[in-house]
Amino acid sequence: MESCGIEESSVRLLDSFSNYGSSESRWVDGSEVDSMDPELPSSWSNEGREGYHSLKRRLVKKPKRVDSFDVEAMEISRTQDHHSKDASLLPTLALAFQTLGVVYGDMGTSPLYVFADVFSKVPIESDVDILGALSLVMYTITLIPLAKYVFIVLKANDNGEGGTFALYSLICRFANVGLLPNRQQADEHISSYRLKLPSLEMERALRIKDTLEKNKSLKTLLLLLVLLGTSMVIGDGILTPAMSVLSAVSGLQGEIESFGTEEVVIISIVVLVALFSIQQFGTGKVGFMFAPILALWFFSLGSIGAYNMVKHDITVLRAINPAYIYYFFKKNRKHAWSALGGCVLCITGAEAMFADLGHFSVEAIQIAFTCVVFPCLLLAYMGQAAYLMKNPASYVNIFYDSVPGSLFWPVFVIATLAAMIASQAMISATFSCIKQSMALGCFPRIKIIHTSRKFIGQIYIPVINWFLMVMCIIIVAIFQRTTDIANAYGIAEVVVMMVSTSLVTLVMLLIWQTNLFVAFCFLLVFGTVELIYMSSVLAKIAEGGWLPLAFATFFLSVMYTWNYGSVLKYQSEVREKISSDLMLDLGSDLGTVRVPGIGLLYNELVQGIPSIFVQFLLTLPALHSTIIFVCIKYVPVPVVPQEERFLFRRVCPKDYHMFRCVARYGYKDVRKEDHHAFEQLLIESLDEFLRKEAQESALENNIVEEIDSVLVKSKDSNLPADIVTEELRIPLMLSRNSEETGTSTSRKPAPALPSSCYMSSDEDPSLEYELSALREAMASGCTYLLGHGDVRAKKNSFFIKKLVINYFYAFLRKNCRGGTANMRVPHTNIIQVGMTYMV
Repeated sequence: MESCGIEESSVRLLDSFSNYGSSESRWVDGSEVDSMDPELPSSWSNEGREGYHSLKRRLVKKPKRVDSFDVEAMEISRTQDHHSKDASLLPTLALAFQTLGVVYGDMGTSPLYVFADVFSKVPIESDVDILGALSLVMYTITLIPLAKYVFIVLKANDNGEGGTFALYSLICRFANVGLLPNRQQADEHISSYRLKLPSLEMERALRIKDTLEKNKSLKTLLLLLVLLGTSMVIGDGILTPAMSVLSAVSGLQGEIESFGTEEVVIISIVVLVALFSIQQFGTGKVGFMFAPILALWFFSLGSIGAYNMVKHDITVLRAINPAYIYYFFKKNRKHAWSALGGCVLCITGAEAMFADLGHFSVEAIQIAFTCVVFPCLLLAYMGQAAYLMKNPASYVNIFYDSVPGSLFWPVFVIATLAAMIASQAMISATFSCIKQSMALGCFPRIKIIHTSRKFIGQIYIPVINWFLMVMCIIIVAIFQRTTDIANAYGIAEVVVMMVSTSLVTLVMLLIWQTNLFVAFCFLLVFGTVELIYMSSVLAKIAEGGWLPLAFATFFLSVMYTWNYGSVLKYQSEVREKISSDLMLDLGSDLGTVRVPGIGLLYNELVQGIPSIFVQFLLTLPALHSTIIFVCIKYVPVPVVPQEERFLFRRVCPKDYHMFRCVARYGYKDVRKEDHHAFEQLLIESLDEFLRKEAQESALENNIVEEIDSVLVKSKDSNLPADIVTEELRIPLMLSRNSEETGTSTSRKPAPALPSSCYMSSDEDPSLEYELSALREAMASGCTYLLGHGDVRAKKNSFFIKKLVINYFYAFLRKNCRGGTANMRVPHTNIIQVGMTYMV
């Protein structure tokens, strides 16, 4: 195994002898050197010993090499948790109260329609039917949301972020399973990137990691699984508003005479239009109302349920005995299995507990569910079952029929508001999924509006918003009844749960290093339950179940086509990048005229010079004095701190004034930056890079001189020269080797050096020359050099590949937003050339 125990940034000379090959790194200060030194031969003279220790201290404290590609241009702050939540009791309780309005709206409105759908499949003929259905609902809520999500899945978060893409990014950070080959070791030292790697004893985790990394089919399968789950979440965003609003409004049918289905549909459409129209103002404007309304809703559910149990039939508590599930299936057989499709609706929105984790904390979500949501839902379903014991014919409109007459209108208003809030939660989740998939290269670039200056998670996507509204209106107008929509709703929910079960099992084996038996039990128990539910809802394909499958197929095709085309385009750029020999042949003037100014050439390569640069050389009569190849790169972390944003490297010799900059963003980062602020931060980073480079060069020259001095002294004092040579040369040789091969080994950042250690420009004429040239170029302004790439399949490609690339992917590229649309750059500062990539 190749040793990574000696670093360029902090030469861990002593650790390399005691623990050679270790992946851990730490800084050793001067006080530790003497105490950790290996025993020196007694034949060494005092002068030799002093020279040895002095040089060793300087080597150990040697700063990071700044001509390596993984050098941060700005000082990196200490490792910190960017998603740390206040763990004290009162803030956690306040946060738990807020989760009621965001996380549990969908699950909280399920009593509106669960029993109505279940008993549409199973006629009520005896108490066994009611008690069996109630027992099914109770244990489904206990097993899936409580046992699976609250106690297990919530712990598989990505630095406080949840959801399908969060699980995928977690896996991508540990194993190189991403299809886009732009991963760098430097990314592993972002504060929020670090993971607990498996120990060498856990060979199973390493074997799984190696298998995933070597097998391209498994990588593609994993990506398709994630995209399928995301597509189903988007399908939820379409079905939830239609289902919730239609269920709430349908309560008017039993209260107002001559109020039929047509009136319910019209009012539901009006409510939906209003709901989607206010999205542009952001959830923050009305968010403060959500939690109190949902708290009042859950209180109404619990209190009305307890009232019905006491008034009608307290013996429904017998449903705690799971034997009634067996009696239910024994009596109704096929009809009972069909009723499972309605039973699964009681856990709609369970995935939101994980998907919305980024806005709250694990403790807050756990407290809210176990102390409020879970007991109130059980009381609500028990109360409805008690009412059905005396009024079995009321199952069609069971929720509103079980409400005391004097409370109907207040409960109706609260139910309608709760349905809108439940819809809002899924709409926001859909926006978040789209943004995350865009950041990870799985969705075309579309316009995203950030509606809050305080919370980066509050976004609005106009195209998706109006698409959801149109789809919801069409669904309500066509289906008109909640029973038919429920058949479609169940499939989307169960698929999302199965995807999360699969990914969490992989996280258990790969990252948590859970005992194999425990991981197998998790997959067996929850996977079996979800497969049973899936077998039931799939039987409803002809009755509306085809709808989420159609939505999922559409979005899955869009996302995979975009990812597939992007990967092929990147691979084509890597193959066609410009060789360093050609750049050297052109000379520092690049075969053209260099004029003052900074040219920011945007491209997707993290290494090398893109082929589009040749087009600029051939097209433009002159080129800027300073060229920076800027790569906007998304890494699989939620947020990249601003001070860890840039990576710099010098591309050619100094007199070329050409650099590469990789600007890194997390999948939740906001890229809506003012171009002036971006330019200023980039230039400051480049200035810092140049100063560190000069300091590093000077320090290395001094070290080389001292090595020679120590070797000379060793000869005069019988010093074992071979030991000194071997010990002192190892880090320097490795540094040179990494440069020669063009690789970049990412290391932990060096701590900030004292100001006295920085080399002033007066001490280094070449540094002063470069800084003055940079200031002169900055004074002339920045120009954005953009390449408009047309991607075409090669002539000898298969027909399907030509169809996908030349038509579908080309259509998506033509209609998506430009790469720099996120930055407000004047058109006068942009130069664009075209190029065709054959993939």
